[in-house]
Parts: sequence; structure tokens; C-alpha cells
Amino acid sequence: MALLSFERKYRVRGGTLIGGDLFDFWVGPFYVGFFGVTTAISALLGTALIFAAAIEGPTLNPWLIDIQPPPIEAGLALAPLSEGGYWQIITACAVVAFYSWVFRQAEISRKLGMGYHVPVAFSFAVFAYVTLNVIRPVWMGAWGHAFPYGIWSHLDWVSNTGYMYVNFHYNPVHMLAITFFFTNCLALALHGGLVLSAVNPSNGTNVKTPEYEDTYFRDFIGYSVGTLGIHRVGLFLALNAGFWSAICIVISGTLYVGSWPEFWDFWKKIPIWS
Repeated sequence: MALLSFERKYRVRGGTLIGGDLFDFWVGPFYVGFFGVTTAISALLGTALIFAAAIEGPTLNPWLIDIQPPPIEAGLALAPLSEGGYWQIITACAVVAFYSWVFRQAEISRKLGMGYHVPVAFSFAVFAYVTLNVIRPVWMGAWGHAFPYGIWSHLDWVSNTGYMYVNFHYNPVHMLAITFFFTNCLALALHGGLVLSAVNPSNGTNVKTPEYEDTYFRDFIGYSVGTLGIHRVGLFLALNAGFWSAICIVISGTLYVGSWPEFWDFWKKIPIWS
């Protein structure tokens, strides 16, 4: 009952970007809006096309489904369905669905009078997807440079793309992205462990307050960023991880076409070493 009261409190009118009151409605506890409708339509259509493409393929095993983009020699042209056309339409549906969800989140933020950090954060993840399947293939002149849809085929694409540049771990922007990923995991693991220890004290003792948490980290590392600050740190690290992971692949094959280990030969040419 408390949850229903909570919903009524936040079911405010207005804040829509498109459609006004016509699309300002809920389905059960979920706000829909114009962008909720476009999300549902594009997501359902894309999912149906995945099943249609899988039915035409050699197997319906979910691990082995493989929906490939058009071959590289086809360039950026529209392809027949069985030769990459399914992939093109599914990708278009995915882009519409993902960006529609971003705008739906923005509408909810407007309704609640809060900042846009949630849609902005999600848009970084969408940017990473669009970079891989739209921006980089267009920049390289062929849809065939994008990744396929399928579990094993996608993993094979990641592995093959890495070896294409001899060793992708030598990509300096990849190093930056991985650093942000691991630092984010460490920071939020420390935060989660601290919260669990504070709210699950030993028998007979009281739940600890944020002052205890701050004191622990001041003793542990000399500084506590605070209960609000750790979430800002987590957001900063997560957004940078997603952003630089997109940049590290989009510059591979476009701005830099050699092997990434050889990239570091510039270090040997610095005059101080000679």
C-alpha cells in the first residue's frame, strides 16, 4: 500500500517532450509517453527480426545464432535480407529503441523536477553501441566492419578485431578505458562492502551511521569522499569507462591502421634516449 501511495505522489502531469497530454499516460506502474511507444514498437520489431533471421539460419541454438552485417565489399549499400539486410534493419530498430529510452528517461526527469544525470549516463552506453555499429563502419566505408548479432559470433568478432591490430591491449585509449572500468569496480566494491558492514553489525550492536563510515575511510586511506560523493565518483568512473572504450575502437582502422604494439615505437625516437 505504501508503494501505491508513492506512485500516486509522483504521477504528475506534464514534462513531455513530444505529444503533450495525448501520450502522457501509464501502463500499470510504468510511464509510457511518446518515446515509450517508439521504444516498444522498435524493440518488438527488432526482436521479431532477430527470430526471423535465426529461422533462416542453420540453427536456432541461442548460443550459435549468427546474424552477420553485409560483407565488406558491399560497402554502405542496402543489402538483401539474407545477406546483411536483417542486420541493417535490426540495427536501425536498436538505435531507435535505445535513443527513445534516453528521451523517455529525460521526460521522467522533467516530471520529477530532477537533473538529467540518468538519461545522460544511459546515453553514454548508447553512444558506445552506436560507435561500434554505426559511426566506425560509416567512417571505414562498410557495414561489414560492425559486429554481428549472436553470442559466440560476437565474441569471435571481439577476438578477431583485437588480433587485427596484433595486440589491442597496447592501444593507449583501451588502457585508459580498462583503467576506468577496474577503478570503478574497486571504488563501488569498497562502497558496497562498507555499506554492508555498516548495516549488518555484529549481534547486540546498533546499525552504524555515515559518520562511522567516513571515519573508517579516513583511517583507511586518509580521506572520505562521503555518502553522496562516492556515487558521483562511481558515475564519473563509469561514464569515462564507457566513453573511452568507444573511442579506443573508433580510432582503430580509421585514425590508426597499424599494429598497436608498434605505436609505442615513438617512445624510442624521443631525442633524450639518443
